[in-house]
Amino acid sequence: MQSFVAAESGSSSNTSSGSGSHKSHHTHARGLVLIGLLKLGKSLLFFLIGVGALRLLHRDVSDLLLQMAQHLRFDTESRFVALLLEKASLLNDHRLWQISLATFSYSALALVEGIGLVLEKTWAEYVTLILSAMFLPWETYELFHRFTLWKVGITLTNIVIVLYLLWILKSKRIEKERAACQNAEGATDTVSRR
Repeated sequence: MQSFVAAESGSSSNTSSGSGSHKSHHTHARGLVLIGLLKLGKSLLFFLIGVGALRLLHRDVSDLLLQMAQHLRFDTESRFVALLLEKASLLNDHRLWQISLATFSYSALALVEGIGLVLEKTWAEYVTLILSAMFLPWETYELFHRFTLWKVGITLTNIVIVLYLLWILKSKRIEKERAACQNAEGATDTVSRR
């Protein structure tokens, strides 16, 4: 179990007697890398949404949606198309700027989280833990307000991420405390031998 915790927490210290050298091969925590890749994918998605919002500036979004619906052979008189056109009419240039700013900001945050997790940085684990945990109450509310399988998937994914990061951070803390105790015992043994 100890070697598993060390591998998951990214420990690379060599415990051979007195050598003090470090392993040249660094074991990656697969879960952290997977979460990091998920965050990098989310970053790309939100970046593209931001670019899309900027491309809609100074254009009639309702007209574009109507043309797209006609091109895709949707019934332009359907309730679905009417609802989309109604919502699109609320988008003005100021709102599109707000959307692009928010999505670019979220994209940058997810990029930093993703890179930090792939590089197994402890600060990224804390940032991701805090942000994921902060969204859980809102996701739970949304899940009960308007239930969809998509929302269930997102909520369960974030719960798993939060629990995994808590486990990783606790394992690292335990490993650090164990190493500190071993160092203290080693120092006591050295003093008592003199």
